[in-house]
Amino acid sequence: MGGNGTWDFASRSPELFSAIVPISGWFEPDKAMLLKNVPIWAFHCVDDDVVHVSGTENMVKALTNIGGNIKVTYYSGLKHDHKVFHETYNNAELYTWLLTHKK
Repeated sequence: MGGNGTWDFASRSPELFSAIVPISGWFEPDKAMLLKNVPIWAFHCVDDDVVHVSGTENMVKALTNIGGNIKVTYYSGLKHDHKVFHETYNNAELYTWLLTHKK
């Protein structure tokens, strides 16, 4: 429940985060306003067999509609296993992006 936990924890205390990176998660789009000012880069596999990709798509749409700071990367062929994390954490651009956000 890491992806959902990322969305949820950040929504409860958005002032604690410079940026968040939910991976293969879902959250409640009606709570998007809580995350409007938090930079977010979400990752999800379109053929995830555990958490449907709509979990990320719905949050991306909700945040985009309110002017949130959201970026998203979709993978294919990785389902919902360690390969998604491997691809994400081996992306050097992610670390560059994270380091551009400071509190």
